[in-house]
Amino acid sequence: MKNPSEKSRSAQHRLRRIEGRHNPLVKQLRQAFSRAEPTESGDCAIEGLRILEEAIRSGLRFSAVFFRESAQDRAERLLPQIGAQVETLLLPDKLFDSLVPSESPQGVAALVRLKESSLDDILERLHVGPIVVLAGLQDPGNLGTILRSAEAFGSAGLVLGEGTVSPFNSKVVRASAGSVFRLPVIHGHGKGSGGKLAEVSEKLRAEGVRLIATSSHKGTRLDQAALRGPVAIFFGNEGAGLPREVMGRMDEFISIPHTAQVESLNAGVAASIVLYEAARQRK
Repeated sequence: MKNPSEKSRSAQHRLRRIEGRHNPLVKQLRQAFSRAEPTESGDCAIEGLRILEEAIRSGLRFSAVFFRESAQDRAERLLPQIGAQVETLLLPDKLFDSLVPSESPQGVAALVRLKESSLDDILERLHVGPIVVLAGLQDPGNLGTILRSAEAFGSAGLVLGEGTVSPFNSKVVRASAGSVFRLPVIHGHGKGSGGKLAEVSEKLRAEGVRLIATSSHKGTRLDQAALRGPVAIFFGNEGAGLPREVMGRMDEFISIPHTAQVESLNAGVAASIVLYEAARQRK
């Protein structure tokens, strides 16, 4: 077993110092963070000690890990958990800070490969819980919260419709606390008011899945709704709700009772309440 000084020397030996912003991996990290989309090689940018540890725990494949010079002690903690073939770079503080979106960087970031999923993968998990379908959800904190609740209370997976914030957004990844690494998440993007969600809806119905949408003003009370069977629960944009084309395809609407003084609930909160009720009914 290595003593602390041996671990420190081992970690420092693996670190490759990079000074310039034109290094290919540095450019990939910048691009992935700025666009909130995967790189051409399919990597997603993540940052923060806890998030990297969640990625390791989730079995994600790392392409490169970046350390801030003043935080290189974190290498001693992380590198023993990361394969020797992974690129590990040490960057000057100013360069590192220019790459990551956080206002208070923790000094570590990485390029990782998220797991790819399909609608069939999600359908195979219907025994776990409902499918969550999101249309035009724009707040990254809301999506992160829904991902976290979907894992906590049981969900087959998420389908993200057109206009929904990218799951690769750094704020989404952070708010999900690592759930985005483990849950099946697919895009149902397309043009038009309903986009490809209309096609997704038809496929779900063909597989015997009931389509349910939440509503602030009408529908079956949540405590009276039947959520045990194979269901897909749709949540719309924070302000506009679901597109009409998608609304017209629903089998049922459900509402969450609340006091009249509150017009509607935050999308993340509403989804969490519905997912909890679905989990309660299954038990």
